[in-house]
Amino acid sequence: MPITTRAAVVESGGAPFTLSEVVLADPGPHEAVVRLVAAGLCHTDLGVASGGLPFPLPGVLGHEGAGVVEAVGSAVTGVAVGDHVVLSFASCGECRNCHGGHPAYCATWLPLNLIGGRRADGTSTISRDGEPLGGHFFGQSSFAERALVTERSLVRVDPDVPLESIAPLGCGVQTGVGAVWNVLKPVAGGTVVVLGAGAVGLSAVMAAALSPATTIVAVDRVAERLELAKELGATHTVDASHTVLGEAIAEITGGQGADGIVETTGVPAVLRQGVDALAARGTLVVVGAPPFGTEVALDVNGMLGGKQVVGLTLGDSETQTFIPALVKLVKEGRLPLDRLIGTYAFADIDRAVQDMTSGKTIKPVLMF
Repeated sequence: MPITTRAAVVESGGAPFTLSEVVLADPGPHEAVVRLVAAGLCHTDLGVASGGLPFPLPGVLGHEGAGVVEAVGSAVTGVAVGDHVVLSFASCGECRNCHGGHPAYCATWLPLNLIGGRRADGTSTISRDGEPLGGHFFGQSSFAERALVTERSLVRVDPDVPLESIAPLGCGVQTGVGAVWNVLKPVAGGTVVVLGAGAVGLSAVMAAALSPATTIVAVDRVAERLELAKELGATHTVDASHTVLGEAIAEITGGQGADGIVETTGVPAVLRQGVDALAARGTLVVVGAPPFGTEVALDVNGMLGGKQVVGLTLGDSETQTFIPALVKLVKEGRLPLDRLIGTYAFADIDRAVQDMTSGKTIKPVLMF
């Protein structure tokens, strides 16, 4: 039987989130119904809500859900009713990258997650007053009290860990951690620089602190965030509001430059400065996403020293192994996500949006 639930609907680009009664479709063979306990709010949600991407609106967003499985489709094998789950991105499971352990680069990633608004077969997962809504966002659309979730977005997790403490693992945290662990892979004595001390950047700082890197530099314009970065493992901080990035990195590294840089700001000029601040054979990971079509000019001769610029989606993580490992680190206190999280009642979603936009809260988590 279809399930009636309450969701935060975006009516049109730039409109606020409005709580509304919606109807979930019956779960398909590879889907489950999840009762949401918590859901992280991410800048990607705000970008889509603003109309910046061609996701069909009105629709239901949300892609950092965490909850309890209430029902499963006939072919679901990875989870059972009663399991605690973190919800992450969707993937086809059949293409070369999925088979190779890189589902974030699934051949059908964009329509399955970010712009399609429907299942792969074109059917709708959410409706209101008999009319389909944009849904299936990252295979979940978790800004709702219940969500219809594709099996490949479900990750079973330790039930002893509070779900509100791990909801952000589904996107932002695994992106920052994966940038360091899966791409930069710091060596003993290495230098990692993180540009931007938001949720993704601070996750990268925490990941670097758990690596063999011995110099970890956080760069931002907000003094409070730089202080928090120090508490989370940064050995140095740079206030970009009155410091030239290249000069600061050169001073910290004795003129060598950075071995690895994580760029989270999405500002083209910052990305260029980061590339220029790399050491020979250094790597910059592009995480921040500016508007589609944005270009960055690079000094070609400056790249000939073996520098690399690598784009990244969702940490290049294989979620079924990566997220449970992060949950264990949270449980043991080695990945202190609680320092980033502020909780809000679901009905206060617009206040959560305002607080994240203003910088008051690093990672808002909605509670259901």
